[in-house]
Amino acid sequence: MGKSKKQQILKDQLNRSVDYTQKPLRIVSLVPSITELLSYLGLDEELIGITKFCIKPDHIYRTKKRIGGTKQVHFDQIDALNPDLIIANKEENTEEIVEVLSKKYKVYVSDIISYEDALSMIQDIGRLCHVHDKSSKLVQKIRKSFAELETLIEQRTFKAAYLVWNDPIMVAGNDTYIDSIFEILHISNGFKNLSRYPLVDVEAIQNADIDVLMLPSEPFPFKEKHKAYFQELLPDKKIILVKGEIFSWYGSYMLHIKTAYLEILNSLNK
Repeated sequence: MGKSKKQQILKDQLNRSVDYTQKPLRIVSLVPSITELLSYLGLDEELIGITKFCIKPDHIYRTKKRIGGTKQVHFDQIDALNPDLIIANKEENTEEIVEVLSKKYKVYVSDIISYEDALSMIQDIGRLCHVHDKSSKLVQKIRKSFAELETLIEQRTFKAAYLVWNDPIMVAGNDTYIDSIFEILHISNGFKNLSRYPLVDVEAIQNADIDVLMLPSEPFPFKEKHKAYFQELLPDKKIILVKGEIFSWYGSYMLHIKTAYLEILNSLNK
C-alpha cells in the first residue's frame, strides 16, 4: 500500500484549524468577493454553491446553485451539495451559520480588516485549494498595482465620509477594511474617531468637516436620487457615487482599485 499524505493544517483568520491535505473538489462560497476570487484562481469546476449576492463573475452567478443569502442560508440545500469545503467570513456571515456548518463540514472563516488581511486570505485560499502558485502571483500583481498607486496619489488628500447604509444612515469608521483602503489612498476618514460601522444622522455628517461624501453601489444601492437628496442637505459638500466593490471587495477585485481611484479623481474634478 502507498504512503498516506502527511496531514496539512492551516489556521484560518479566526485561528481555527483547517485541514488542506486533500484538494477540495466541492466548494461552497458564502462570500461574494471570495466567489470571484475562486473563479479567478481557476476553480470554476470545484465551485458548486454560492449565495444570491455572489453576482460576479456573471457565468458563475448564472450556473451555480444559490443556497440563500449571506445572513440566511438554506442548510438543506448545502447538505444536498455535500461540500468538502465551505468558505465564510466573520462580517458577511453570522456566527450561528458558521457554528452549524462546522459541525458537518470543513469551514474556513476569513476576517478582513486590513489590506494585509486580504492578501493573507488570498494566500490561504491558494493553499486550501491547492492553487498556491496562482494565489501567490495574484498577490504579487495586487502589490504591484498598489505600489503604482503611490505615484498617482502624490500628495493629494481629501477628507471623506463613506456611507454603507441608508435609513438608518451607517458610516464606515476605523477598524474596517474600508478605512484601510482609505489610508492607502490618502483619504482622511471623517469618522475615523468611531469604531466599525456606527449609526449617524445628517447633522453628524454636516459637522464632520468633510470635503466629500461617498455613496457606494453596495451593500446599499445608492443611486442618483440619493445623491440629489444628500446634495440638498449638504450643499457645500462634494457628493459622489462610487463602486462599492472597490472599497469592500477583497480578493481579485483589488486589481481594479487603481482604475477606480482615477474615476474618483475625475468625479471630484467635475
